[in-house]
Amino acid sequence: MKPIIEVRNLSKKYKIGERQRYLSLRDSVSNIFSKKNTEGSDFWALDDVSFDIQSGESVGIIGRNGAGKSTLLKILSRITPPTRGSVILRGRMASLLEVGTGFHSELTGRENVFMNGSILGLKKREIEAKFDEIVDFSGVEQFIDTPLKHYSSGMQLRLAFAVAAHLEPEILVIDEVLAVGDAEFQKRCLGKMDEVSRSGRTVLFVSHNIRAIVSVCTKGIFLADGKIVEVGGIEKISNQYLSSGMTNNPSKKWHSIDIAPGNDIVRIIEVSIINNDFYCKSDFKSIEPIGIKVKYRVLRPNFILWHGLNLYNVEGLNIFDSHSINLDSYTIPHKTGEFEIIAWIPENLLNEGSYYLNYAIFNHNDRIVHLHEKSVVYFNIYDNYFDDKITTRGASKGSFPGLIRPLLKWEKI
Repeated sequence: MKPIIEVRNLSKKYKIGERQRYLSLRDSVSNIFSKKNTEGSDFWALDDVSFDIQSGESVGIIGRNGAGKSTLLKILSRITPPTRGSVILRGRMASLLEVGTGFHSELTGRENVFMNGSILGLKKREIEAKFDEIVDFSGVEQFIDTPLKHYSSGMQLRLAFAVAAHLEPEILVIDEVLAVGDAEFQKRCLGKMDEVSRSGRTVLFVSHNIRAIVSVCTKGIFLADGKIVEVGGIEKISNQYLSSGMTNNPSKKWHSIDIAPGNDIVRIIEVSIINNDFYCKSDFKSIEPIGIKVKYRVLRPNFILWHGLNLYNVEGLNIFDSHSINLDSYTIPHKTGEFEIIAWIPENLLNEGSYYLNYAIFNHNDRIVHLHEKSVVYFNIYDNYFDDKITTRGASKGSFPGLIRPLLKWEKI
């Protein structure tokens, strides 16, 4: 039997600083980006990638930020063309790559469901047969006849996932769907993906949450720097990925404002992990405070900008989120210029291990995300048993359980 997905010598070249023009039918219908290109140096997001996926396989695509995962899915979904190589799809594909992809903000939720079903090639009666199930799963019944522009990002995600999963494509492609939405909805998404896989359909799943990938997928593809490192059983691939360790990358700097993450309102310039002496480093004792220093440039004045970070461990578990609620910029419109802020993680909070963080500038009141940079910096926490300072482990040796390890105050009463 021929593979349902056949990828041969796939490569994708971008020019740094270039705005990409996406070519999918969905994006055309939804009037998505179309901007002029600018000159820049070449960057190969994918480099000579080849693999086969059989019908009914559930495949997790694993790799760090910049490995080429999202580029691969965009090519498979016909959102962007490859520079070289070929892709053969032997089945109807539904993709959920970003919140709002393929949706039109001026149309209602109901109209978007029917539009997406039509794009998948379904007849009206086929969509109607699944409509109630889609709305029930998404939980947006009260707003189904409201224009999508009034939906929160979470509501858009729930509806988009429900459409992609319930209209029974032969191939379901999901990219970081667990990055938005509450824990209960994430659990339902994983359950639905598992149900889709067990029904004999093919699933491609990208996520930084390795536990989620392992729970859904049976096969893995490990990408690094645009190349395939390994293809095999998901347990083997996930262990190989985790054992590869975090890169010692405690700082990320964008040297050109044109390629810095953001938009015409604000762009992030640099993110660094620092100690008390403002020295950038990647390894910290558990008794040290950790600073996340961020430099950003405001290009247009009079916008209220919220800052937020999401901290994850090496397995992709969200340790905590934090928003800049105590900064003036949380309530007072920003001036233009360059600014620096620092968020401090207190000592004696994180357990030993490796961590990475996502960073965002946004405003939930205005329902806008100016930038959301994933896996931007990494750092490690370790114990020094010869320090005089006491940690919560006290005299205990070996590994210490728990996602966090706060030094609590114990009192005798």
